[in-house]
Amino acid sequence: MLTDIFTIIQKEMKEILLQRGSRRAGMLNMLLMVGVFGIFIPLQSASMWFDSPLFPIMWSWMPVFMTTWLVADAVAGERERHTLETLLASRLSDRAIYLGKLGAAVLYGFGMALTNLLVAAVTVNLIRFSADGLRFYPLDLFLALLVFTVLACGLLAGAGVLISLRAATARQAYQRLSIVLLALWLPLILGMQFLPASWKEALSRLFAGASASGILLIVSLVLLAIDAALVAAGLARFKRARLVIE
Repeated sequence: MLTDIFTIIQKEMKEILLQRGSRRAGMLNMLLMVGVFGIFIPLQSASMWFDSPLFPIMWSWMPVFMTTWLVADAVAGERERHTLETLLASRLSDRAIYLGKLGAAVLYGFGMALTNLLVAAVTVNLIRFSADGLRFYPLDLFLALLVFTVLACGLLAGAGVLISLRAATARQAYQRLSIVLLALWLPLILGMQFLPASWKEALSRLFAGASASGILLIVSLVLLAIDAALVAAGLARFKRARLVIE
């Protein structure tokens, strides 16, 4: 089964790089993300990049959100291009196809985030080389950020594939996924603006004593539970007979 999952991952990654037939477009898209999130933004905040965990946390995995088109295309795009029937007619099991598509999305998003982290570290060191030598992220923060990124990619991929299963076209799936992401983020952003001052002070005191890596790991545990639920729902929903009928 692992071989079958890897086969689907290879297929999906080739399609990502080719971007519907244009390898140059796929490579330019990735280079643009690295240029913006791995070079340009770190240059703007170079003096604080290694001192404040907020910058690498906020910007390194931002390109993950730009992979929404990938998960939206996972099933709906195949259906739209009339390639879903061919895929379902293969000897590959439903579980292998689903996990392969999920794994490709996670791998792509995590790979982009890791690339941005490393390129940003090189960029900041090149322009701010000091007598203290080369600098890097604190090891605990770096490892926690990697775990968090994998699980964040899993959340996006799991939700995206479920939405793609019910969408007629990739555009429709992308729009629905964008609405879901907006519904998740807006309450967090706006909620902080309208919290009573006493609540904000209590939250500040709570997080003041915690390290950034500790907070990331706590959030990661929550994401792990959500990811597990999404994968279970996806496995239950991804059934060859139902997809052919639909």
